[in-house]
Amino acid sequence: MLLRAKSLSWGKSSFRDAFPSMPSFRFLLVILSLAVTLLSGCVPTMTPMQRVPQTEISPEDRQRAEVAVARLVAVGERMEPQIEQECRKRTRKLNCDYLFVVDDRLDLDANAFQTTDRSGRPVIGVTLAMIAEVRNADELAFVIGHEAAHHIAGHIAARERDAAVGAAYMGRAVQAQGADPLTVQRARRIGAEIGSRLYSKDYELEADRLGTIITWDAGYDPLKGAQFFLRLPDPGDKMLGTHPPNQLRFDVVRDTVAQLRAGKIPAGS
Repeated sequence: MLLRAKSLSWGKSSFRDAFPSMPSFRFLLVILSLAVTLLSGCVPTMTPMQRVPQTEISPEDRQRAEVAVARLVAVGERMEPQIEQECRKRTRKLNCDYLFVVDDRLDLDANAFQTTDRSGRPVIGVTLAMIAEVRNADELAFVIGHEAAHHIAGHIAARERDAAVGAAYMGRAVQAQGADPLTVQRARRIGAEIGSRLYSKDYELEADRLGTIITWDAGYDPLKGAQFFLRLPDPGDKMLGTHPPNQLRFDVVRDTVAQLRAGKIPAGS
């Protein structure tokens, strides 16, 4: 059967603790076989109860998969202390015990995300397609640093506040015009969606800047890492879009690196 998402702690235990013997660890081998399927371009559509079909794996594909998984382990182990240090330095009373999640569903696109669990613990997730898509450790480190920055900057809570303000405003506006309760409810949903998008681009650029600092302080090259942006479909500069244009994001990274090199942003800041 397909595996459900696996999680590794970036808090009390390290990646090396989770993978004590990399070549023989069962979880790594399963992830490896799934990653090979992705890397070879053979991603079948299947329901959760179907079994992953046996795929003939070439030596070249197996080597690529081994490199991808080893990169994930190495980058996670190196980024963990820097992320948590940055989190504790910039926040007060915020849970900085990060949890890392690999979503092994084969039908998902390359993606990374940040959320929190019910206890408020920050969660960073990557899909198998993302592990396969990044071309080097710098790109993977930058993606992880960006997602970590969202939590440090409080963007989830900020978006929730933005949505609440939008819902309240739109609801009051249509209610004042004599709208019925159902129309008011619909207006509130529309207002919440608009509100959640008002500052979304700003939040992404803020996470790009802080993610650049985290990536730099962990010893990776953010400029090489941000090359990942240039391979993504460009969202353009759409009104109420969720992400800014790719070139603008790359420019933010470039400018932040220039400040780091010039010493305008002290190391570890």
